[in-house]
Amino acid sequence: MRIASAVTAGLGLAGLLAGGVAAAAPQDAPHAPQRPRGTVAWGPCSAEQKELNEAGAQCAKLDVPLDYADPGGRTIQLAISRIKAKSPGQRRGVLLSNPGGPGGTGLANTLALRPALKDVADRYDLIGFDPRFLGESTPLSCGPAPRPTPPGESTTPRRDFDASVRSARDTARRCQEHGDNAALLPHASTRNVARDMDAIRAALGERELSYYGVSYGADLGAVYTQLFPRRADRIVLDSSTDPAATQYELFQRSGAPAEAALSGRLRADVERLLGHAERHPVPVAGQRLNAPLLRILFKQLVQHEENDEQLASVVADLTKAAAGEQIEPGPALAGLLELLNSPELESSMIGGAMFMCGDGGWPAGGWPGKPATYWKNMQRSRATQPVFGPYVNSMIAPCAFWGAAPREPGTKIGNAVPVLMLQARHDNNVPYEGALALHRRLTGSRLLTADIRAHGVYGRGNDGLTPVPCADRTVNDYLRDGELPAADLTCPHPAPKAGVRR
Repeated sequence: MRIASAVTAGLGLAGLLAGGVAAAAPQDAPHAPQRPRGTVAWGPCSAEQKELNEAGAQCAKLDVPLDYADPGGRTIQLAISRIKAKSPGQRRGVLLSNPGGPGGTGLANTLALRPALKDVADRYDLIGFDPRFLGESTPLSCGPAPRPTPPGESTTPRRDFDASVRSARDTARRCQEHGDNAALLPHASTRNVARDMDAIRAALGERELSYYGVSYGADLGAVYTQLFPRRADRIVLDSSTDPAATQYELFQRSGAPAEAALSGRLRADVERLLGHAERHPVPVAGQRLNAPLLRILFKQLVQHEENDEQLASVVADLTKAAAGEQIEPGPALAGLLELLNSPELESSMIGGAMFMCGDGGWPAGGWPGKPATYWKNMQRSRATQPVFGPYVNSMIAPCAFWGAAPREPGTKIGNAVPVLMLQARHDNNVPYEGALALHRRLTGSRLLTADIRAHGVYGRGNDGLTPVPCADRTVNDYLRDGELPAADLTCPHPAPKAGVRR
């Protein structure tokens, strides 16, 4: 399944970027001066980057300022990759990308787009990069997490909520106190990742860069257009958010469209299962799943309409387990359990948290020290959103206990840079209304709407999902020829192809 590109799978957070409404005209940031081509020392990629090496890619480490306000001070390294354009005579420039998150690594992401890009890939140097503090870039880690206490045979919603508060507080403490993090964490922000992108552009000797970003990556691209409008070439933003909303507000807004994805007998089965799990966590495969965990799993599955059969299978398996049957999890449930228990989950959660906290946007009201605000929101939501309301309204991020204010305010978006935007009309990770809000702020943009329930519109066939041919064609035409659609457009619901799961 295509996983939510936000704080990774297990949490299903939308890639959320705090921002505001722009008032001032944008100006290029005075950082990352132009450097001649050839200053990057390219070489083989690491052994872990098998796909890049097989594709003939080169990799390098690029020094950038830790603090762009002090360009002569401490530096960190960015891991970057390059696959050279195959059509030198038609070479357009460089194409960067970001897969979302925040917290997603991207060294091989532009390579992964190549099947969808088709002939367009030959016209660009495909540049991948791991954002600062992630992957093979200068790392940032938190202190080791305590061994989790498994849920008991009985619980209550309040007990589960209080446990999430303790976990968020502990994560914040472990991150702030570990190693050199007190000096590094203030510089984990979307604005700095956008500056890093421009430093990559400058180091490669390019006057402009082209870009594709999805989810948080789309929000990152919007920030780049704001900070560096004259360096933005062909920019594609897929599945974006309202730049004037706080991160918590954006998360809350994902509840209603997710709720709308459930109906009929399946909804009744889900509600019945959650009612049981709020009192007795469901025993399955040697562990117990409480209601908050089940809501996380269900939120992952409802993102894409192709996952409906998997969701029904998971609910059926869990219903049997809740009734006391010893079951062997089916493929869908087994995959989700493997995800929950993967060692990468903790690090990806930390990666997401440090950028959300660095950007700000978590509400001051109710924090710190007042979880009652979130508990009340959670309980109030049950009347209209019984499945997902308690999840999206009770989200306790470590930012609530971060203890340090962001170094900079959120980026105020508002410019006329030509941009192609894509959005699924029934996206329940980053709802459609958020894209409309960003579209109004990006006055030079064109919005392509796909009439599907999905998170991410371009290149869906790469993930075994039903492609949206008119979206893929529009993106490729824009990246190839540089012409935006004459007006906003809507792609109809595509017919599933043979072999594509539904």
